[in-house]
Amino acid sequence: MLTVNIHEAKTHLSRLIERAVNGEPFVIAKSGRPLVKVVALDLAEASVHQRIGFMAGQMVVPDDFDSMGSEQIKSSFLGLDAP
Repeated sequence: MLTVNIHEAKTHLSRLIERAVNGEPFVIAKSGRPLVKVVALDLAEASVHQRIGFMAGQMVVPDDFDSMGSEQIKSSFLGLDAP
């Protein structure tokens, strides 16, 4: 596995990343001591996201949804018995 020092990694970062993406991970070292290993991400794993609207068509929202329970709420605030 390729090992490069920090200065070399900074100088050639684009090329090194391209190599990692193509399946050639590398190690970045400081004063000859390995610090980190750079590998490409598994894109299939990274792109799994829950999307808004994934349950479209599976639920029904009543037309009076915005006003449901408004009489009970009003009664509670006014200290009246619920209708």
